[in-house]
Amino acid sequence: MVEINDRKPDWLKVQSFFSQEYNDVRRLMRGYALSSVCQEAACPNIGECWKKRSAAFLILGDVCTRKCSFCNIKKGAPLPVNPDEPKKLAETVKAMNLKHVVITSVTRDDLDDGGANHFAACINEIHNLALNITVEVLTPDFKNKQNALQIVLNAKPQVFNHNIETVQRLYPEVRKAADYLLSLKLLKNAKKISPDVYTKSGIMLGLGENKKEVIQTLDDLRAANVDILTIGQYLRPSIKHKKVERYVTPQEFDEYKKIAKEKGFKAVSSSPLTRSSHNAAELLAAFCEK
Repeated sequence: MVEINDRKPDWLKVQSFFSQEYNDVRRLMRGYALSSVCQEAACPNIGECWKKRSAAFLILGDVCTRKCSFCNIKKGAPLPVNPDEPKKLAETVKAMNLKHVVITSVTRDDLDDGGANHFAACINEIHNLALNITVEVLTPDFKNKQNALQIVLNAKPQVFNHNIETVQRLYPEVRKAADYLLSLKLLKNAKKISPDVYTKSGIMLGLGENKKEVIQTLDDLRAANVDILTIGQYLRPSIKHKKVERYVTPQEFDEYKKIAKEKGFKAVSSSPLTRSSHNAAELLAAFCEK
């Protein structure tokens, strides 16, 4: 275990992200007035992903209605939904010549459907481009939004992702407006509604959890029939956010990967810099090879 201090350990250092490909992706995002979770969440992998012309698109605006203590997304009153966003997103996907697309969103508790119909519209626009483009959605929990999950799955994404984020004990501190059991239920119902969809979830380490709790969370996710798992290090976006309790070593991440594979997850990414959408296409390919 490495205790927290003011300096990140060497294994969390990333290379400079400036490249021609990075600039191309940034230009496309600005040109189509789109947001990416890469930027809004201050992801450390932005340089690597954008150099590969890969990005996780953030729909439904860039302002979240919840106030999770770990997240860098802006909080407050969101703007109205942009009805042109699905088409602009599809045009950007075409311009980037993507084969695998990740779509996520801010949480929109203010909308009657939680944004489910907008997710479906984005998926449909992309599928209209070409049948060989795979779509991965990373959704909020759609709390108290009837039929929202069904609406998203009816659009036939290949991967349905919803992050559990942390262990159950830490939910009141880390995800105050969320519910651990509700998230598990959402994942389980996704597989029940669409057995052919690949389900995926992720957890952050370094928030104050212990090994026993992490293993229990893995058991809970497998009981919910989750196929694909990501495990990464929590990094504090600013001093206003929850502090990092500790930096988990690469060796510990390797151990959790081994444990997760033994528990039956079909594909696992576990490392300090792992994020939900990082190497999403490669992780899906690894699953499909099983």
